[in-house]
Amino acid sequence: MIRTPLRPLARILKARANGENPDAIELQNRRLRHEQMRDHDRGRAEGRLLVLGVFFFCAFAVVGARMGLLAVSEPMEPRAHAPGAVIANTRADIVDRNGSILATNLDTHALYAQPPHMVDPNGAARKLAKIFPDLKEERLVKDFTGKRKFLWVKKKISPEQMQAVHDIGDPGLLFAPRDMRLYPNGKLAAHIMGGASFGREGVSAAEVIGVAGAEKYFDDYLRDPANAGKPLELSLDLSVQAASERVLDGGMKLMNAKGATSILMDVHTGEVISVVSLPSFDPNNRPRAAVVGDPSDSPLFNRSVQGVYELGSTFKIFAVAQAMELGLVKADTMIDTKGPMRVGGHAIGEFHNKNYGTITVSQIIEKSSNRGTGRLALMIGKERQQEFLRSLGLFEKSTFEIIEASGSTPLLPARYTDLSAVTISYGHGMSTTTMHLAAAYAAIANGGRMVKPTLLKQNGPVMGTRVMREEVAAASRVMLRDVVVGDNGTASFGEVPGYFIAGKTGTADKPKPRGGYYTDKTITTFASMFPAHDPRYVLIVTLDEPSENSGDKPRRTAGWTAVPIAAEMIRRVAPLLGMRPAIEPAQLAGITLTSSN
Repeated sequence: MIRTPLRPLARILKARANGENPDAIELQNRRLRHEQMRDHDRGRAEGRLLVLGVFFFCAFAVVGARMGLLAVSEPMEPRAHAPGAVIANTRADIVDRNGSILATNLDTHALYAQPPHMVDPNGAARKLAKIFPDLKEERLVKDFTGKRKFLWVKKKISPEQMQAVHDIGDPGLLFAPRDMRLYPNGKLAAHIMGGASFGREGVSAAEVIGVAGAEKYFDDYLRDPANAGKPLELSLDLSVQAASERVLDGGMKLMNAKGATSILMDVHTGEVISVVSLPSFDPNNRPRAAVVGDPSDSPLFNRSVQGVYELGSTFKIFAVAQAMELGLVKADTMIDTKGPMRVGGHAIGEFHNKNYGTITVSQIIEKSSNRGTGRLALMIGKERQQEFLRSLGLFEKSTFEIIEASGSTPLLPARYTDLSAVTISYGHGMSTTTMHLAAAYAAIANGGRMVKPTLLKQNGPVMGTRVMREEVAAASRVMLRDVVVGDNGTASFGEVPGYFIAGKTGTADKPKPRGGYYTDKTITTFASMFPAHDPRYVLIVTLDEPSENSGDKPRRTAGWTAVPIAAEMIRRVAPLLGMRPAIEPAQLAGITLTSSN
């Protein structure tokens, strides 16, 4: 800003020359300067008033709009927000195919301590040890009298225990609300449920997360608040599951087996109606995982998807079906099964060194001839055999929807030779799970189409790619029926009157951990389907180290161990599945039909 001098020299000199008073010039310039300053300050004040006016206008407009919105909205009660609301503790229920509860939530409490606020730490520790026998008084005293300011005492307590702790009356013992995961059926379907535990925890809420089984596989769905009112609907049938577990548990004890598993699958949808693994556990009190020893000794081990076994002669029907599919043989084609037979420098023998001679393809299955399926495997060739077994899903891990199935990859030979093709044709040299076997047998049962085993309820048939012609599948079912009712069948104990069972036995020596095989330990399997003429279900029963001891010598084959258990299971569960036994018409003795004309 350029300031004008109050007494400019040029004007002063001119004024003196003209006889004027120079002070008048100074007074005039001072007046003009004050007028300029006043005009500048007035402009700034007017600008500030304008900005302030706009601000107040906007504020009153917002207040007015909010008042108008409240005036036209419905009245609502205010809700208080808990400090721990940031922890999502809602978890959806799990139900079976009929809506029966398998897993739900229960309001309970956890117990925690604040030692600085405790009045009598020693007395509280003594009384808590009496209420909770699993707690050690010495440990509690050490925690309560140490430097800790906070510690969890029990993560879940019952209402009775809560009242007992409340009666202690110590202000340092406090309760935290919890949304606990409850399995009302206890051990029923334990390996499918898996179990849940707490994730993030606070004194006002706790996050429930899945730790195994379906709880972990579907954890994202179950924890999504949007699904709180949408239970996860499984394919299991609770009543069928209960009957299956009861029969298998009794059969396992009767056969002195170390463990057992069974799978019941719908052959048209792949729905698993029941799946049992024994020994079992209670997911409400899930035990700790074993860190030493054989994993299969733990009750947490799921034998249906984690147990990778050589399943023996149950594989023979695949070799026969493929040979018929390729047009190499028919059911009545004669095959020489006489010995000796050597492949890759190894002798191929029969069970108990039997010699069946020249028999039909159908009799190979009925009598369970190793040499018979071995010769068919050589006719097929190892490359084509691998392609067919891969199409049956026997080379990939199971897609069954529990987290343990992610480790169910079959064990294949390092070098797939002609010898491998021969031994695999009768179920040795390749290990799979019973879930793989159930899906492969379902393809034979439904007419030749693959289905994927699923734990989710389906709305109708879910057929996959075709792996064999319908006539080949039908001929295979006839052969499997002969295994049960034929004169030389290995599953003569498997027939259930009215339900027409078809199936194949499999007995495999159990491998040793460091190579070789046990001579007195076996894995026995009966893979069955019913009714044989139009199968609806596949049932697989597998026993680990069974021994039937009613005779002079222990019997360890599937025909004596797995087959009778499967027959009893079908007898129990078929009516629960809505299947009525077919009544065979009888001859009316002493009655002669004559014409009325």
